[in-house]
Amino acid sequence: MSEMPAGLVAIIRTLAEGHAGLADRSSRISEQYRRTGTSSAVVGEQSDAIAYALSRMPATYAAVSRVLEELQERAPGFAPATLLDAGAGPGTAAWAAGETFDGLGKTLFDHNRTFLDLAQQIAAGLSDAAELLRHDLGSFALGRSFDLVTCAYALTELGDAATLAAADRLWQHTSGVLVIVEPGRPRDYQRLMAVRARLIDAGGTVLAPCPHDAACPLVAPDWCHFSVRLSRSREHMHMKGGTLGYEDEKFSYLVVARPGIGERTPARVIRPPEENKFSVSLPLCAPQGVELHVVPSRDKPAFKAAKKLGWGDSFQG
Repeated sequence: MSEMPAGLVAIIRTLAEGHAGLADRSSRISEQYRRTGTSSAVVGEQSDAIAYALSRMPATYAAVSRVLEELQERAPGFAPATLLDAGAGPGTAAWAAGETFDGLGKTLFDHNRTFLDLAQQIAAGLSDAAELLRHDLGSFALGRSFDLVTCAYALTELGDAATLAAADRLWQHTSGVLVIVEPGRPRDYQRLMAVRARLIDAGGTVLAPCPHDAACPLVAPDWCHFSVRLSRSREHMHMKGGTLGYEDEKFSYLVVARPGIGERTPARVIRPPEENKFSVSLPLCAPQGVELHVVPSRDKPAFKAAKKLGWGDSFQG
């Protein structure tokens, strides 16, 4: 499920009571986000963290949930017992993982005490025990590994060299699967491709989105990213200054597994398909590279199946 559960939404709304100027704080956070600045520059008080939760948490939750659904498809037997949410902020990825996998023991860390305080309040409201630690993403060392490690919208705040060092640390703490989700911007995609190469060299297998371990075949100005649509509440619309009742969150991601876990997709739909009464055209990333696969309407079973596919879906052929 891509949208935040009602219980989590209710907790954040309750925590927001009595805090003034949240929309203005949200605007400053969004501007910092667009400028690829750090959250620590604009999240210093509890009201800032709550504004972030109201405005950014729904989209982050939706993107992470979509990626975790893909993980389940690629590795249906994977049943993690322990989670590390690195650069957790208010714990968005951890709460999404908890909805996806039952009985998940959660450890969250962030360098921002204000975010950790909010994560603690959310955990208490959910009656969901979580270990909360204060560490920097670029230098953490916990002395143990975790079945599932998530890092959502956190690497984007680091410099290029620090991003690769953080990826090394994330992988060192991963005994099963590492999930990284980043903004769906060309800059973040390029950095994620450097992380991807680093993790493959370290012995990781990319389960998604890629159907291969070769270099990304896309050529600039194209880049690999996906989109998830989420509904906006009236409150969310006010916080974002929006008029539409929905939001399309663009994101890029990696799901990287230790050997023996899961199987990658044969191909991936990397742009919205084009459909008419004669055919469905599927832009694919396949093991041999980027291709346009056309399914004619005369092949009725394949045509019917192709019509159900969307941007980001796996294609079995």
